[in-house]
Amino acid sequence: MYVNEVTVQNQVGLHARPATFFIQKANEFKSTIWVEKEERRVNAKSLLGVLSLGIVGGMTIKIIADGPDESNAVEGLVKLVNSGFAE
Repeated sequence: MYVNEVTVQNQVGLHARPATFFIQKANEFKSTIWVEKEERRVNAKSLLGVLSLGIVGGMTIKIIADGPDESNAVEGLVKLVNSGFAE
């Protein structure tokens, strides 16, 4: 299991468009991936799950992966979040 925390950089957070980019990136990996906000954890490959967290700019989230490419998955998603989703 590989875990990393990241602060959401873009102002609006993970609304529909950035969440879609996030899920597309998560689906590039074989590992099981979760996003955790406070004590709530959802499947990072589920649009409804990610949107249900209500992640806004400035919040810190945990990205957790378990599987053959777990470190690449987490670091790839952290990099995407840090980029601000090019917004």
